[in-house]
Amino acid sequence: MAPNNLTQITEFILMGISELPELQIPLFCVFLVIYGLIVVENLGIITLTSTDARLQTPMYFFLRHLAIINLGNSTVIAPNMLVNFLATRKTISYYGCAAQLGGFAFFIVGEIFMLSVMAYDRYVAICNPLLYMVVVSRRICLLLVSLTYLQSLTTALTVSSCVFSVSYCSSNVINHFYCDDVPLLALSCSDTHIPETAVFTFSGINLLFSMTVVLISYFHIVLAILRIRSSEGRQKAFSTCASHMMAVTVFYGTLLFMYLQPRTNHSLDTDKMASVFYTLVIPMLNPVIYSLRNKDVKDALKRFLNHPCQSLRPM
Repeated sequence: MAPNNLTQITEFILMGISELPELQIPLFCVFLVIYGLIVVENLGIITLTSTDARLQTPMYFFLRHLAIINLGNSTVIAPNMLVNFLATRKTISYYGCAAQLGGFAFFIVGEIFMLSVMAYDRYVAICNPLLYMVVVSRRICLLLVSLTYLQSLTTALTVSSCVFSVSYCSSNVINHFYCDDVPLLALSCSDTHIPETAVFTFSGINLLFSMTVVLISYFHIVLAILRIRSSEGRQKAFSTCASHMMAVTVFYGTLLFMYLQPRTNHSLDTDKMASVFYTLVIPMLNPVIYSLRNKDVKDALKRFLNHPCQSLRPM
């Protein structure tokens, strides 16, 4: 971070989703409910997949880490966002803003790669079931998760360092509900070519690599489903696959819209609406799409509700 930044800007003001006073309380209530659901759903998935003896498989191992990432991503954003709905001055400190940007980048990149890991896991399970436990061994699972977090950390440190290496010496009003790179760079009074290039490059590489894995995996999964002779089996498989693909499409679509367009084409008000999806709505929907529609998870939840002490046994 440039030392002269600290003498010029010590805090930022977040405009939030809406500036209308009459909407602050209703929006607070809506997003409080959404965040509450995120916490309950994802903590539930983390607990069940960590301790239920029947959910100790690679699929649920990855699902647990997706829940951790979803919970972390929303927690980086939501608490400060909720406070600002009720606050008179919607401020965040310079270092708090940097930490929020870094945390957001870490978890959003983690989700990008965890979804690709989960797609690959399903591809192996459906297309090569006999080799599944060999190809997706515990060692491979740990390696894939470790690489996901390593890439997340690398991206977060690089992007946040680049964004906060420029000077902020005029306006400190961020037209967003959290500290994101695009609205922050729009405030800079110095040359932003290098940080913009870094953000675009990292975003492009992460998204395109992850999307390639997801698209190839689901393409082969669909082909495998089409080879199922039973129409009932095909319909059931397509139902599950379609919900997964819809969640992935919405997630990647909003990210592509946000980060792979030139700065001159950005509408910050439109970006805010897109950001709501991948910071709050999708973390709320993922447990439903990937878990609560799954028979094993529903059975584990029933066992926990009926006999919590007997059903939860650490492995």
